Amino acid sequence: MTSPEDATAVVRLDLRAGAAALATTQAVRDRVAEQLGRAGLPEPDYPLFLVTDTPAGLTDHQLQYELLSGYRAVGETRILVLLVGSSPGSYAGGEEAYLPDRRLVRPTTLRASTTGLVWAGDLRSARTALDRREPDDPAALAVLVDLLSVPDVFVRVLENLRKLPDSIAAPGVRLLEQDLPTEVRDRAWRDALTRFAGEDTGADDPVDIVPDSRLPEPLRALVTGRDSRGQGHRRPDGQANLAHRTCAESLDRADDDLVALRSFPGLLHPARRDALEADLHQAREDLGGFRALVERALQGGGGAAAPTAEATARLGALGLRVPTADRAGERVGEGLRELAGTLLGDGLALRSVAQHFTALAGRVEPVPGTALLHRLADHSEETVTRGSATEYAAPPRTPGAVLLMAGAAGLLGGLWQWPAVLAALVVPVLFVVVALLGANRLRTGRRAARWTMGPRVAAVAGAVAGAAVAYAADPPLWLGGTGLIVGLGLTAEAVRRLWRDAADSWAAGRGTTALRTALDGLDDLLAELVREHWAAEERLYCADAARSVAGMLRATAAAADAQAAPEPLAPAGAGGSGPYEDDDWLSAPSALETPESGAADGDADDGDWAAAYAWDNTPDRNGDHDADRDDDRYGGDPAPYGVPSPAAYPAGPDDAPWESGEGDRAPRWLDREIGEGGPDLVATLAGDLRNTAMAAMAPYWGAVERGQAGALALARTEQRVRELLSAARHHLWHYGVLAPPPYPADHRARTTAAGLLGTDSLRVAELVGQEADRGAVVQLSSPEQGALLSRDPGAARWIRFAPGTLQGEIEAAWRKSGSPVEEALWTSSGRYAGLIRLTPLRMGVVDTVLPRQSTGGSTRTDADRAEPSVHAEFREDDRW
Repeated sequence: MTSPEDATAVVRLDLRAGAAALATTQAVRDRVAEQLGRAGLPEPDYPLFLVTDTPAGLTDHQLQYELLSGYRAVGETRILVLLVGSSPGSYAGGEEAYLPDRRLVRPTTLRASTTGLVWAGDLRSARTALDRREPDDPAALAVLVDLLSVPDVFVRVLENLRKLPDSIAAPGVRLLEQDLPTEVRDRAWRDALTRFAGEDTGADDPVDIVPDSRLPEPLRALVTGRDSRGQGHRRPDGQANLAHRTCAESLDRADDDLVALRSFPGLLHPARRDALEADLHQAREDLGGFRALVERALQGGGGAAAPTAEATARLGALGLRVPTADRAGERVGEGLRELAGTLLGDGLALRSVAQHFTALAGRVEPVPGTALLHRLADHSEETVTRGSATEYAAPPRTPGAVLLMAGAAGLLGGLWQWPAVLAALVVPVLFVVVALLGANRLRTGRRAARWTMGPRVAAVAGAVAGAAVAYAADPPLWLGGTGLIVGLGLTAEAVRRLWRDAADSWAAGRGTTALRTALDGLDDLLAELVREHWAAEERLYCADAARSVAGMLRATAAAADAQAAPEPLAPAGAGGSGPYEDDDWLSAPSALETPESGAADGDADDGDWAAAYAWDNTPDRNGDHDADRDDDRYGGDPAPYGVPSPAAYPAGPDDAPWESGEGDRAPRWLDREIGEGGPDLVATLAGDLRNTAMAAMAPYWGAVERGQAGALALARTEQRVRELLSAARHHLWHYGVLAPPPYPADHRARTTAAGLLGTDSLRVAELVGQEADRGAVVQLSSPEQGALLSRDPGAARWIRFAPGTLQGEIEAAWRKSGSPVEEALWTSSGRYAGLIRLTPLRMGVVDTVLPRQSTGGSTRTDADRAEPSVHAEFREDDRW
């Protein structure tokens, strides 16, 4: 048998009306394609057909059943026929009683092992004895068809029918439906779409860049790999390294000359200053040559576009070494997919994820050399001169230690009595002479260097203080001489420090520091240029792919916004948008209702909607007449399937679906538990949408890996996203909130019924559990049909089922109550739970016939229909 995993959808066909439109193989395939296309599903490999018909239609629609049985597909075709109403000849009119019929006639086409029949003679939808419902009440039929349309239930019912005689059974059901009101589900769906898409601000707002540690390995290698490059970017024998080394050597010589200038000989002799001036001039010329080489490298390092292999070759000719990519660009598509999954898994909206991808593109995209040219101005000759002048704008500040030594030297040199007190002027005079000599030695043009006044003032003040002390204390001459010697030593140390700081300040003003800074800055610029050339093509491709993904995510967000837009209200009489809108079971015709004698179709009462679908009891009921009747019914032009003519659906009080609140039309074997939505509803639906988006983008990642992430791949992906969003909406509408979408996340468990619906799963556990009241099951058979059922209680087949998302809760409730865990069918639908009983028919009730094809017009009468073996077919037993 076909497993539930193989089946994607159940195709529903109603042969009670419009069967003549399915008279060719192409018509059947078109009908299947139309129905699956509305659900966003592909052509099935294992077709599952759920056919609604009447017992009389088994032989009248022989051609349609042969076409369905011969439907071409990869796997086998399964057909489940739901028969509603009484068997042929048992319904004689509205004023007559049902006549017991001991036979159900079926053609040999439906005796195959891949076909099963479920005969519901009366849907028993009336809740009270005074409630007169039709045996094929559309409201009850809609629920039953919706239940059997669940692939899991379809397959299990067909498997159980195979174990029964003739693969035919009469059903009994007890169902519990847990769902949300239509307006609550629609509002939650729109809120989830809005949360999933994110807010459209109209511009790319800055976002926090994803940390390198969270980037997938392929992307982290491209983002951080260049940061470790650039060391050894100059070849030892290349032009760049030669120019850099020449300038560095000139600056090293200038540094040596500065060391010599800072000593006492530099203060006394001008030769050391001249040597420093010459070396600085040479360093400026060498720096200019290195700057010119850097400019050529930047101009040849790629234009407005990213660096190319030709640009890399030009850099090599200048002596620059660009490291190889080391296969760093492999698995870019895989890395982008993993990053998208990580960000979406964190709950980020699509537009926020798109901003992250745009930021990633900016980080990883290589910068062309011409884009770095403007930074040469930071290291130009004018900038170096301006920086040197800024540093030399003011004399160096005198350290406090020098001022202390100058004052102490003056104090010790002034400890003399008259007339030797004149020796106290020696120390101040020395500080004045050194200031004049140093300022003249560091003269720039006609302007002498500025010399600090602090040490001179401190020396004079110290000398005055020393003379005052000596006048008061009258020290001996040896103390004054000793003090003068010590003062001269302190003077020498203070002068050395003053000259050193002055020489350093003057050298900085001549550009020693600025030249060194400019050389290092130019070399760093070369290193950055080399880093930007590392894996340039791979990084450019990654940046383009990231921007393409960002565009696709924004297009997906736009599609989600379009889905979230409120739909326009349908005009009156055009049909609703309920869960059964595809096949419009609620508006389907009653095959059992007949109009009153002499009443014309156009004279039917507006409130009597069944009169619009009166079954034609004229003698001619062959296929040609069916076609004529259908054409007349739809105004001469057959309407498309599922979109009947408004004229065929007169507005009446019973047109509204029973769940709309306009009266309780739920059948008595169905209990409804309506929730108002749980706290996890919107978040769960948004997570489902993220999984759907990742599934829609799955083919796109392959295009990225193949380097084909162009406009065509993007357009195809956008179309697939729109289709899957529509399919997700279809899934939510038809299978409920509890059922996970077709693309669930393996790591994310579905939340509970309380979290999604605001309901409790205890009622489901009680209904499906072993201790369930099986007597509550309602047999969908008329009293007359009950005489045809098997009397063996053990012959019936039972199916207990519940949504698979509630399996853990239900089994936990069973264990808590002490009931053994029953083997149940856990369905993919989250709407229904309950029991199905399949009761076989008695032996001899089913009559299998071999139809005889007729090439001429049909002349069958009512008597012919009452006896299927006459004129139209032979009993198989008679033939063989």
